[in-house]
Amino acid sequence: MFLISMVGIVIDYSEKINRFINADLSFLEVMSQYYLYYIPWINGLMWPLFSLIAVIFFTSRIARNSEIIAALSGGVSYYRLLVPYMIAAFIISFLLWYGKNYVIPHSSKIKHEFESEYLKKNHERTLRDDIHFFLNPDEKVYIKRYIRRDSSGRIFRIEKFRNRKLVEVLKAEKLKLKEGPNLWTVEDYSIRTIDGMEESIEVSSGESLDTLLDLTPDDFVRNTKGMENMNTTDLKDYIQRKKERGVGAEKNYLVELHLRTSQPFAIIILTIIGFSLASRKVRGGMGLHLAIGVIIGATYVVVSQFSSTFSNNLSLDPFLGAWIPNILFGIVGGVLLLFSQK
Repeated sequence: MFLISMVGIVIDYSEKINRFINADLSFLEVMSQYYLYYIPWINGLMWPLFSLIAVIFFTSRIARNSEIIAALSGGVSYYRLLVPYMIAAFIISFLLWYGKNYVIPHSSKIKHEFESEYLKKNHERTLRDDIHFFLNPDEKVYIKRYIRRDSSGRIFRIEKFRNRKLVEVLKAEKLKLKEGPNLWTVEDYSIRTIDGMEESIEVSSGESLDTLLDLTPDDFVRNTKGMENMNTTDLKDYIQRKKERGVGAEKNYLVELHLRTSQPFAIIILTIIGFSLASRKVRGGMGLHLAIGVIIGATYVVVSQFSSTFSNNLSLDPFLGAWIPNILFGIVGGVLLLFSQK
């Protein structure tokens, strides 16, 4: 992983060197402010795959030297040989779990801030047209157009419900932030009250009204890397806030939350697969074992991407989307372990 990190830095640096020069950044500044935080990110991506390759490389080596055959002939259980592998796998898996949940989000945040400031990568997207928000399960707002420059909106409507029935509608031509974080002013407004079959309307043309709303300018800004920048505590708080508003969080946030546990756990499964494959002495030796390992690792990555995409864009449950690769490869690992050479 040290070698892969260095190779990744060299390739990335060669691609961005012109932009570093244009930003008048020294080599030391680039390394300390950007690549120091790039290393945890790339390690978080590659640890499961390279744990598999490391297991295959080592196990194939001792199988080629007939050390496994000698151990089995001496009465050592095949599953006993697996114990130190599993101890190491659990240690590495825990380190990756902690990194995924707390270390990597912090480093990713600093990395993305550096990209935004010096590499001109804008990770923010502002909601502008036809915006719908649930402030809570009983209040919903609509803004036809939002202007971030002065935190104002055109054609504003808030609908209030009671027992799933519409009881009040406030319409205004303009909405403007008066005082942070959530004191707003509505102008040219009308209030319609509904009580069963009876309705009343109050029209206030040319007048303004100050109102507190559970709505801030930050709610109109979406950071495309937002979930990557949140540690797990912040991510759970964000999801909970969305649930309290009655709308639930975007599915990709839920998938990300589950992936932070499922991906570290994959190290344990891939260790079992790697040991089961490489412990058999074959004519092709280490080269064949490594080739099979790379194919399995690549297949795992593909299946993981497919399941995450289906979960984000289709009706697949986020928990299943994150754990399906582990379930499938866990079954494969169990079968390989059951029928391995003992």
